[in-house]
Amino acid sequence: MTFSFNMNYLFKTKHIPAACLLSMAFVLFAACSDKDEEVAPTLPATESAVPSEEVMMQAFYWDVPAGGTWWDHVNTKLDSWASAGITTVWLPPVTKGQSGQYSMGYDPFDYFDFGQYNQHGTTETRFGSEAELVSLLQSAKSKDIKLIADIVLNHNSGGDSEFNPYTNKNTWTKFSPASGKFNRTYEDFHANRVHAADEGFFGGFSDLCHDVQYVQNWLWNRPDGVGKYYKNTLGFHGWRFDYVKGFHPSVVKKWNAAVGGVSIGEYWDADVELVYNWCLEANSGAFDFPLYYALDKALDENMMYRLENKGLIAKDPSLAYTFVANHDTDEISARNKLQAYAYILTAEGTPFIFYKDYETLLDKTKLNTLIWIKKNLAAGSSTKLFASATEYIFSRNGTPGLVTYINNGTADKERKVQTRWANTVLKDFTGINPDITTDASGLVTIPSKANSYAVYSPK
Repeated sequence: MTFSFNMNYLFKTKHIPAACLLSMAFVLFAACSDKDEEVAPTLPATESAVPSEEVMMQAFYWDVPAGGTWWDHVNTKLDSWASAGITTVWLPPVTKGQSGQYSMGYDPFDYFDFGQYNQHGTTETRFGSEAELVSLLQSAKSKDIKLIADIVLNHNSGGDSEFNPYTNKNTWTKFSPASGKFNRTYEDFHANRVHAADEGFFGGFSDLCHDVQYVQNWLWNRPDGVGKYYKNTLGFHGWRFDYVKGFHPSVVKKWNAAVGGVSIGEYWDADVELVYNWCLEANSGAFDFPLYYALDKALDENMMYRLENKGLIAKDPSLAYTFVANHDTDEISARNKLQAYAYILTAEGTPFIFYKDYETLLDKTKLNTLIWIKKNLAAGSSTKLFASATEYIFSRNGTPGLVTYINNGTADKERKVQTRWANTVLKDFTGINPDITTDASGLVTIPSKANSYAVYSPK
């Protein structure tokens, strides 16, 4: 419980001696400064909110095996992912990059070469052929799994050299892709007749100018352009926009207005205000990097109390896509990753699970249990119930709702917390701890094993 008082007000109060007021202040301070004795205030009444079904899988990591086998490999995983409750799969960039068979797709050359044209030293992409990609997409559709495409709009790579009158030197800006679609010249990149630069360049790549009408047409306006072709022909349901710091948020806003679909920006920053403001300007959700860094500090540096009101989920959970690791950053220690997943799979926001965590590093059975909990119990707003250096307890206040207790310490613990369930048997749906029963006021003592977590809800 957080308690604050105004000393000046106390000393101005009449009828009470100053010595008594001082004693009262010190007693109040001592009682409220010990986090181990914290009991949460009264919780809100039961909310009507119900759990969200959405749980997403990032279906790749950096430098997945080359050789054109990845699309087929992911295809073999769809049944088990669907059975576990995964609703949406995020794929890496599906098109040909300058690095050919070695490209992870973030050096885009031909937005319409899905592994069917021989260019940049290969026909197949690193991940496979066009036919294998289409097979994967169709298989996902048959299993009611939605697909997120990784869209790289900031930069291109692999163009030929041409003289650029705006820079008065040669630039690698002449793109003549084998698909015959979206040919580009220096007029489509910075610097050009429109302006010298936009919000950011990435490395030495050619920087697309999104203020050129021709570029807008090929990216999101034309029915056979990138966005509408990926959505209407390939069957993608949404977009992960790469490196959105590199261009104005209106680019994503215009794409969303023209194309539609789930929209997730990679605004890589720990400052929640910057991420939130980008979301508002772009009319888009974003990966919750502020929460990611808060989780890393909370779990790896024993600062669990710092989780309260952290992340984009605290600003607007409808905009927040939460994660524990991805292909670019994987900082939370393996020892603490299950606790991190326990947090994002019971907290607000839409969670992503990282392929390597699910398939190779962590206990898949425990992750599947957390996915079930997320889809069946995690509903409504959140309330912090207790926090210390190594513990964090919070409730979800919807229907049915839950209480999550993350214990990152080295000893088993238990805490008395306030719930909204009176005289109710609560079950730990992780299967780790025994049932507990609340009293007539909803108070209950909740346990959690060392370096573990518990998730309680009415039995």
